[in-house]
Amino acid sequence: MLSKVPPLFLDVHRDHFVLDMCAAPGSKTFQLLEMIHQESEVGALPNGMVIANDVDVQRCNLLIHQTKRMCTSNLAVTNHEAQHFPSCRWKKNNTTNGSDLGGMSMTELLFDRVLCDVPCSGDGTLRKAPDIWKKWSVGMANGVHCLQLQIAMRGLALLKTGGRMVYSTCSMNPVENEAVVSEILRKCGGSVELVDVSSELPQLVRRPGLKTWKVRDKGTWLGSHKDACKYGRSGIVPSMFPSGQPHVDTSSDENGDNNNDDVLVTEVSSLPLECCMRIVPHDQNTGAFFIAVLHKISPLPVIQTKSSKHSRQPQSDSDEKTKQPEDDKAMNVDVKNEESDSDEATNPSKKLKGTEPEKTETLNNPKSRAEKANDKRKLQIQGKWFGVDPVVFFKDDAILANIKEFYGIPESFSFTHRLITRNSDTNHVKRIYYVSESVKNVVELNFLAGEQLKITSIGLKMFERQTSREGTSSPCVFRISSEGLPLLLPHMTKQITSSPAVDFKHLLQYKSIKFPDIVDDRFREKVAALALGCCVVVLNKGNENEGEGVSDRPKVDKSTIAIGCWKGRSSLSVMVTAVDCQELLERLLIRFETQKESLAEDAIKVKETETVG
Repeated sequence: MLSKVPPLFLDVHRDHFVLDMCAAPGSKTFQLLEMIHQESEVGALPNGMVIANDVDVQRCNLLIHQTKRMCTSNLAVTNHEAQHFPSCRWKKNNTTNGSDLGGMSMTELLFDRVLCDVPCSGDGTLRKAPDIWKKWSVGMANGVHCLQLQIAMRGLALLKTGGRMVYSTCSMNPVENEAVVSEILRKCGGSVELVDVSSELPQLVRRPGLKTWKVRDKGTWLGSHKDACKYGRSGIVPSMFPSGQPHVDTSSDENGDNNNDDVLVTEVSSLPLECCMRIVPHDQNTGAFFIAVLHKISPLPVIQTKSSKHSRQPQSDSDEKTKQPEDDKAMNVDVKNEESDSDEATNPSKKLKGTEPEKTETLNNPKSRAEKANDKRKLQIQGKWFGVDPVVFFKDDAILANIKEFYGIPESFSFTHRLITRNSDTNHVKRIYYVSESVKNVVELNFLAGEQLKITSIGLKMFERQTSREGTSSPCVFRISSEGLPLLLPHMTKQITSSPAVDFKHLLQYKSIKFPDIVDDRFREKVAALALGCCVVVLNKGNENEGEGVSDRPKVDKSTIAIGCWKGRSSLSVMVTAVDCQELLERLLIRFETQKESLAEDAIKVKETETVG
C-alpha cells in the first residue's frame, strides 16, 4: 500500500519522539510504533514514543482499535485540530502542582520526527474508491490548501531543530502539494530545507516534483495571482502559485501605457521542488501519492504582518517573550480530517473562515491558551473535556504491593509514576494502564503546563479488576490484561506455569477444563500449586522443561506463546475472547502440522542414512 510509504522516509529510531498529526485510521501509526519497538529486547521498552492525533473523536476510537494489536505502552492518542495542536511548555519558575512529580525531565514537548499526512481532495485514491467521483471537484483542492499549509507549519513549529518532517497527500493537484511546500520554504527562509531522498527505496518508481503549474478555478486556468485578481477570484491566494507573490495593481507605467494584457503567463518556481516525490498510478499500477521530506536546520523565523512592523527575532525555539496573536485560532476550519489510506475522501469544499493574526507570531512555539493574558475563554483541563476521562497516576501503595507480591514482580520492574487510571475516584478503579518512561514524562509535563492535551487513550492496559464472586475470593482481585501480558510476562516469578501442547489446545477449544480432565499429570500438579486467581499458562516447547520442579518458572523469549487464565477451586478457565482463542488455535494447528512434517522428513533422512551405512 502506498499509504505506508511516507513513514519509511522519516528515519525513525527507537529513542525518537514522533508526532502523527492526522493519524486516523491508524495504519501509519502502527507502522511508526513498529519502528520504535524494532530490536527491543523481551520485557524492555524503547526510549521513544508516538503521539497519534486526530480531530475526529470517532476516528480516534478507530485509531485506538487499530493500534491495540501492537500492545505498546509507548503510545498516546490525542484529539485536537492538527493546526492548533497544543504547545506543552513548563516555565521552571512555576512550581504549581509540580511538587509531587519528581524526576521531571522535560520542560517542553518537541518532536524528533513529525508525520504530516494532511487532509486532501483524495483524487489519488479514485481507483480504489470510485465513489469519490460523485463528490470530487477541482475546487476541493483550492478549498483545503490553507488548512494544509497551517497543519504543515504547525508540525514544523513542534519539530526539534535537526529533526525531520514528512509532508504527504494522496492527491495529484500541485495546489495541495508543491504549492504548500513552496510556501513552507518561503515562510521559513533558510531554517527548513527539502531533503533529496531519491536514493532511498530505489525500487519505488517516483517522479520529481513540479516547478511550474497553473491553478484551475471555476473553469478557468490561472497562471499567476495577477490572473486571479484580473478575473475577480478572491478565494485564490498567492501561495497557490509557483512564485507565491501577491499581485500589485500597476494599471499603467510612467509613460501612461496600460500594462493590463490578456497574455496568460505561467510562473516557474526557483525553489528545489524537484526534491519532492510524485507517485503516479500508471508508473507501477498503484494509486497516486505526493511526498516531501523536510529538515529543520534552525529555529523558525518570526512572521512580520502588516500591523506589526517592528519585532525582535527570537533567540531560540523556546523564546517565551516573543509577541503572540491574541487568538491562536487564526482560522476556524470546518473540514473533516481524513487519512489518505482510508476509503473515504475529504470534503474540503467548505470555505475557510476567519482572519489572519494582527500581531507578530512566532512559528516555533505559539503560546498556549492558558498563557495568553488577554484570552478571556475559560481554560478546559483534562477531565473536563466533554466525553474524555481524566488521566490520573495510580498511587495506592497497598494495592500495588499486593499485585507485586501475588505475581512475583521484582522491584526492578518499576511501577513508580508508571501506572495510570482514567478514574478520578481511585477507590473504584477498574483498569490500570502502564506507560513507558517517555509517556510518563509527557503526562507530567502536561500536568505542569495546564493539562492542555486532550488525551483519549494512553499507555497499555495491564490490570483489570475481577468483579465476579469467585474473583473477590482471590488474594489479588486484579487480573493481568491480555494486552499487558507480553510486557509483564518476562518479569513474573509467580502464578506462571507451562503446559504441554495437548492441554494447551484443550484450553483454547473448551475455554474451561476441570482439574480431573487435565491430560498431563505434571501440569495438573503445577496448576494445583498455584494460588486461587489469575495465572499465566505458557505453551511448553517440546521437552525443554522436563527437569523442572513444580514451582520452577518456564523460560520466556520472543517466540513464547502464553495465555491468561483463572484458576478456580475446581477448574482452569481461559481469560481470552472466543475470537482470539480460535485465531490462536488455528495458528498453533498450522505450527504443529509443520513440526510433524519436519519430524517426518528428519526420520526419513535418518533411515536413509542407516540404510546406506
